[in-house]
Amino acid sequence: MTSFDRETLIDCGHNNIPPRHTKGGAVFYAVVGGQLNTTPPPQKYTTYTNQIKEKHEQMSYTFTRKTRLPCEEALISLLPLGEKMLLKSGDLLLSRIPLISSSLRRSKICMRKMSTKDMATATPVYPKFIPVEQNEITSVSKSDGFKFRVVSYNILAQVYVKSSVFPHSPSPCLKWKARAPIILDVLKNLDADILCLQELDEYDNFYKEKIENDYYSSIYIKRSGRKSDGCGIFYKHNKLELVIEETIDYNDLANLLLDDSSSVEQKEKELANNKGKGDANDPYVRLKRDCVGIMAAFKFKKPYQHYIIVANTHLYWDPEWADVKLAQAKYLLSRVANFKKLVSEKFECTPSVIVTGDFNSVPGDKVYQYLVSGGFTAGPSPECLEDVPINLSSVYACTRGEPRFTNCTPGFTGTLDYIFFSPCDGIEPVSYLELPEAESADVKGGLPNYYHPSDHLPIGAEFVVT
Repeated sequence: MTSFDRETLIDCGHNNIPPRHTKGGAVFYAVVGGQLNTTPPPQKYTTYTNQIKEKHEQMSYTFTRKTRLPCEEALISLLPLGEKMLLKSGDLLLSRIPLISSSLRRSKICMRKMSTKDMATATPVYPKFIPVEQNEITSVSKSDGFKFRVVSYNILAQVYVKSSVFPHSPSPCLKWKARAPIILDVLKNLDADILCLQELDEYDNFYKEKIENDYYSSIYIKRSGRKSDGCGIFYKHNKLELVIEETIDYNDLANLLLDDSSSVEQKEKELANNKGKGDANDPYVRLKRDCVGIMAAFKFKKPYQHYIIVANTHLYWDPEWADVKLAQAKYLLSRVANFKKLVSEKFECTPSVIVTGDFNSVPGDKVYQYLVSGGFTAGPSPECLEDVPINLSSVYACTRGEPRFTNCTPGFTGTLDYIFFSPCDGIEPVSYLELPEAESADVKGGLPNYYHPSDHLPIGAEFVVT
């Protein structure tokens, strides 16, 4: 179900500089100023304020660097079938992402802790949907069309909740018995027709039953390997009928690099012997990040027989591995485009498309630019020279502007979560879920806290079928 194959993953050239790695048609470079550099960045250039852990909330994104590193990360760019990418002499087509915007660097949001008075009076925040101003987006007959709500929320898997990772959070806020009912209460008050959740653990033991009690049905994919969380889509079965679904395993990118199943088995044995850790310069190890996504096609029940595709994903967290995130983003859009074609042909329709999730990428970086490079709100980008397989726009960007943050901890405060939609396929946003301002009392000291059960904030949009 994908246009990717091993032989056509990458076709790169850079004068006569030899590739650092070559395997199965894949070429990896670390190029700065036209020179091949295989030396990893010196540790002294990179300072993290929290310990590195395998999850973006378990790592500080505060990055203290005033000059460019002498070596940038290895370049990988997975292209659709038949396309090529050429490295321009002396240029980095995939540079290090801007981890923190200048306006948010070491933001005071996360430097002030909640006061005793705040703790005594704190109750969960229930955000509201804000109507889009009439002159902000072109619309026809908004009030007369059929509307539906979509919410995306990284709820923070309990397996990642440790006081050593969130020392700024009041300890009662980190306990499962306290967080679980608040998360459910927030989700219920959002009253979404479609809920897209990331870092969803305890699905079978808790969330599936509890959320489905509120007239939802659901689909779910657990992360690969030993990870216990995943991505889920909950939908109101009285409004929507699930007609087809597919899962996305980004580990497929690693498998495509190898010749056959025996090579994959050999690599897996090597990783098992090393307790899951391998050489970060090995293309297979680099791409095997155990990240997943899920997508489904729904048909609205009467009176509207409209089809909609919803994809939900969680991309890799590490800002040092922006190349891997970009590869995942390209694979995601390729899969969504093929899925749309399948749905269109099978049901003889033109489905609308919505792509949601935690993309671990800030506005303006290479992943974000690629995802919106075909949308109405995006200008031409020299970093996104190839055609994207599907045109997407960000809901917040085309209504009120991207929020200042959707993730808030002392180490990092910025936007990582998005709802993208295809503006040409019969839907448009008419309202968006409100988000707190930087000075709001409910985000003092960082998240999670008594107001917000996750370190992320929920985002959402109400769409009208035009």
